[in-house]
Amino acid sequence: MTEMETVAKELAELFGVLGNPHRVRILEALRDGEVDVNGIQQAVGISHSGVSQHLALLRAHRLVSERRDGRHVYYHLAQPALAEWIRSGLDFIGRDPRQGEELRSAVRHARATWNRTDDQV
Repeated sequence: MTEMETVAKELAELFGVLGNPHRVRILEALRDGEVDVNGIQQAVGISHSGVSQHLALLRAHRLVSERRDGRHVYYHLAQPALAEWIRSGLDFIGRDPRQGEELRSAVRHARATWNRTDDQV
């Protein structure tokens, strides 16, 4: 396999992991630091077991890491720049002239929400 094929394969796997809306929202929930499963569940609005399954995949692909404190497990982005990279995707989808006002409005809302700090929410 050539170097370009290796890189393309790795990127395709990364994009595959990011290809699920729940996982994107989990990564965004971790943008400001550590959060436990209950906090992630509240942010994303899916079941505890669903969060755990998505986190397992994100850990397997080294996108999130965990820290244990007794019985509690806290998750954080393995590379915090990933949250900025995901947010930059808003610019990409928001500039597509084929998209309707509904998507443009959703992008504006997401950008405003994701740019707030936790104490502003």
